[in-house]
Amino acid sequence: MQVKTFYQLSHDELFAIFQTRVAVFVVEQACAYQEVDDIDKAPDTLHVFSAHEGALQAYARCYKPDAASCAIGRVLVSAESRGKGVAQTLMTRAIETCRSHYGQLPIKIAAQTYLTQFYQSFGFEPCGEAYLEDGIEHIDMILP
Repeated sequence: MQVKTFYQLSHDELFAIFQTRVAVFVVEQACAYQEVDDIDKAPDTLHVFSAHEGALQAYARCYKPDAASCAIGRVLVSAESRGKGVAQTLMTRAIETCRSHYGQLPIKIAAQTYLTQFYQSFGFEPCGEAYLEDGIEHIDMILP
């Protein structure tokens, strides 16, 4: 797994990240929204990813939405890499990245509800009720 800021990413890495995020979140999950946003290039945002022969396998971005917490978002595993344990490796690295870069702040995630148990296996706890975001049921979770 690699960890880079926006400005450390090569053009090819950035293209693979954006291409795969659009493929998963916009096309596969049928969510028509602005996928690329200002969080991507914020100075304290870290992009955690693995790639093989130029193809993105897994990705998450770590960032600070406010002074009291950090967050992991845009978590994905490419269709070709699913079922191979890549998601566990990705989340372990994303959590380590948050802890090492932002300190012991609580880590937030807006999880799709079907992945609640997956995130609970890392210590995340639901906080609040399920809600719809872009037609997909989510729940906010936090790792204290």
